[in-house]
Amino acid sequence: MNRKQLSHYPEIQPFITKDGSTIRELMHPGSHGVSNQSLAEARIPPAAKTILHQHHKTEEIYYIIAGTGLMTLASAHFNVTAGDSICIPPGTAHAIENTGDEVLVLLCCCAPAYTHDDTELLENSG
Repeated sequence: MNRKQLSHYPEIQPFITKDGSTIRELMHPGSHGVSNQSLAEARIPPAAKTILHQHHKTEEIYYIIAGTGLMTLASAHFNVTAGDSICIPPGTAHAIENTGDEVLVLLCCCAPAYTHDDTELLENSG
């Protein structure tokens, strides 16, 4: 098996994305054997939220692994919890807030793959 087709979680360094979330790129064209998508784990601490943003090209799917949150998707606001999946079409404003007492953990699948350049912030970060 090509080493680029396998990633090991402990070896993946987390970083902060443009929207303020801390992610680990589990699979990304820049580092792995994928070419059309990316998969990342995001962690949002209690009482924290991402900055409202949109992606011009990328369609995202969020899959909630642990915790509870409030999802903003365009003008809709709804609660999410472990086991929920959310489809975020390109050009749709979105943010997620941790409303629980534990870290909100989610997988983010992006096609095409995530890039900072495709992320437009829609509100101030501070």
